[in-house]
Amino acid sequence: MERPTRERKALKGRGALSNPAGRFEKSDVEAVRDGWYEEEQPQTIATTVMPDHAKRVITTNDSPDIGFDYSINPYRGCEHGCIYCYARPSHAYMGLSAGIDFETRLFYKENAGKALEQELGARGYIPKSIMLGANTDPYQPIERDLRVTRSVLEVLARTRHPVSIITKSALVLRDLDLLTDMAADGLATVSISITTLSAETKRTLEPRTASPQARLKALRELGAAGVPAGVMVAPIIPAITDHELESILEEAAAAGAEWAGYVLLRLPYEVKDLFRDWLNEHFPDRAARVMSLINEMRGGRDNDPNFGSRMKGTGPIAELIRNRFTITCKRLGLGHLQRTTQQPTALFRPPRAEGPQMGLF
Repeated sequence: MERPTRERKALKGRGALSNPAGRFEKSDVEAVRDGWYEEEQPQTIATTVMPDHAKRVITTNDSPDIGFDYSINPYRGCEHGCIYCYARPSHAYMGLSAGIDFETRLFYKENAGKALEQELGARGYIPKSIMLGANTDPYQPIERDLRVTRSVLEVLARTRHPVSIITKSALVLRDLDLLTDMAADGLATVSISITTLSAETKRTLEPRTASPQARLKALRELGAAGVPAGVMVAPIIPAITDHELESILEEAAAAGAEWAGYVLLRLPYEVKDLFRDWLNEHFPDRAARVMSLINEMRGGRDNDPNFGSRMKGTGPIAELIRNRFTITCKRLGLGHLQRTTQQPTALFRPPRAEGPQMGLF
């Protein structure tokens, strides 16, 4: 008997079309049509949010491809639903799926501010710039009410600790009071990530992110407030968004961006299958072509995990994108994204331990 195939249909406001088992799971359950009664499929799935008590919040990085040494991720999972997100496979460590689960089953570090204070006050702590947004977006929709990112920034501002932020959300403007204060001492920078200027492409590619226009407005307001800001064209997807590279850089420069960076699409672990499903649903006419171009830039594979090439790709097409980016940045006067380790640390003041004992002097 031939096994019927599962019909996959896009859910309203969600990027993934399915919820495959994580790579650590021993079994998977797949719904199939067998001719019997079927429940009506929901048009969308509600978001659930759970607290995640953290002993530590600072993560260290030793990758030469990434321009920071420390990072903080206030959330696990991300409601933005970007189908290409390289952080999706991290949900497998929670026993959850990189698909719909990653977008709908979220965890927040409820004690992030307190845990950060303890780490910054630890004996022997060496201050280095902290990146917010390295894994999941620190300003995803639930931040509006939970304010976990805000609590982290309050600690960093109070201790005069340098920070860099990358986000797709205009919600970052809510924290202009803290960012402006820190930027006055060279302690804060913000990168706004823009993948496409097309509202229609954004709707399916990254459904719950801010509109391209809202991100450009955020760039303008950050600059007007004295907060150094730049643009990340990320990810560049061949035959889907690569033709917009120059336009995005031009719009960002006009909005006041001081620097620019880019990342070629990465498809690690479960992401490659989720992305293929998305392609077949939204761009069936060019799905094979897109994957062919990706393979050509990834040494014949869907993903290249090697340091030095995983962010930018290899081969003539990747080289063409690199040259287009370099030439356009030079024409527009955009600097290159610099390592955040260049931010000053001399102003850092460790948090004072709370307790009844007074200082000696």
